[in-house]
Amino acid sequence: MKFLGNSLHIANSGKLIARSSQTPSAGGLVFDSNKNKIGKVSYVFGPTKQPYISIRLFKSADIERIKRNYGEKLFVSKPKSRKNKKRRMKPRQKK
Repeated sequence: MKFLGNSLHIANSGKLIARSSQTPSAGGLVFDSNKNKIGKVSYVFGPTKQPYISIRLFKSADIERIKRNYGEKLFVSKPKSRKNKKRRMKPRQKK
């Protein structure tokens, strides 16, 4: 897990906005300081040196605790790679 940044606020759309010092990859899992999964990186926007990150929260995330702890450190893990998965083809039907 890598340090992602600090939480800022929850937007009207229900997504958590955080400020980072690096650009994370979209789809990475986001954890709080207690190593609880809280969401996924949805969108990265703003300046390249310190971008803002929009995090789509999971239903299991405790939103009230997140609201009380603005400025909390967040961590991110890399998204799973789907590069090596091969798609299975169905056998042809004989006529």
